[in-house]
Amino acid sequence: MEKISTLMAFSESLLEIGAKYRNVIVIDAGLASLMKTSRFATEFGDRYFNLGMAENNMVGVATGMALKSKIPFACSFAVFSSGKSWEQIRNNIAYPNLNVKIIGSHAGLMAGKDGVVHQALEDIGLMKMIPNMKVFCPADYFETKAVMKYMCEDFGPCYLRLSKNSVPLFYDDGYKFKAGRGHIVKDGKDATIFSTGSILNEVLLAVEMLEKSGLSIRVCNMCSVKPIDSALVLESAKKTKNLFSVEDHQVEGGLGSAIADVLATECWMCSLKKIGMNKFAESGSGYDLYRKYGLDSNGIFKEVKSRI
Repeated sequence: MEKISTLMAFSESLLEIGAKYRNVIVIDAGLASLMKTSRFATEFGDRYFNLGMAENNMVGVATGMALKSKIPFACSFAVFSSGKSWEQIRNNIAYPNLNVKIIGSHAGLMAGKDGVVHQALEDIGLMKMIPNMKVFCPADYFETKAVMKYMCEDFGPCYLRLSKNSVPLFYDDGYKFKAGRGHIVKDGKDATIFSTGSILNEVLLAVEMLEKSGLSIRVCNMCSVKPIDSALVLESAKKTKNLFSVEDHQVEGGLGSAIADVLATECWMCSLKKIGMNKFAESGSGYDLYRKYGLDSNGIFKEVKSRI
């Protein structure tokens, strides 16, 4: 089975949209090789700016570019693009609603051996709470490309969360993305698992095991964390009652919290178990960390099975 990272899809999409939109600008925080923006730099050198390890400056430059009708993509590791630059993003980009795209790569535990200082496990929460900001976390290659197309055609600030690990292809090149719309990857009646990002692969492997034990599981891919697909959340709550969220992120402030907000507002009588992190991790390979913290298919299987 072919596997490609969402980061690679981002890199290829940059080339495509760079050729189509002459006002697309890429601003990099000294990570051209690791973020694969070097390909854009080679092709469109006059629209590529490497500002070194200075994310605050990167966001400031992106602000100025947006005020001149450019579409800047401000690129760094997720822990830095969302965390180090949060004040500038809030005040300079989101408040005036500028057309800046913030890119956070190497997110979650899959940052791996670089350890806690590089494992962005709070970035969705940081970006989600900012007014005007949209937050997207694609599951595979084709969804990433569809999100990139949407972001270029949509006006306003966005945060795109990417992973460096290669994952199977769940979609094809006909896939259409729309903000605020989730996707039912697989239907079922006993429980619903919502996931966001490339951890969808582990969820589907867990569901295979759950179904062998006699359970019928609905799986919803929620690439659009903000805006969230409230209608899909409520419909799933009504149909299956048992809800789970799975994410490579802290359980506080991420996808699970977005789902809980919908349920609390509408007062649906159902259960929601948030599966994710509730602590800092450590250095290690991404998949070893998934196993340790119960985010691999076996861990997800055990958690879901124990609650149904």
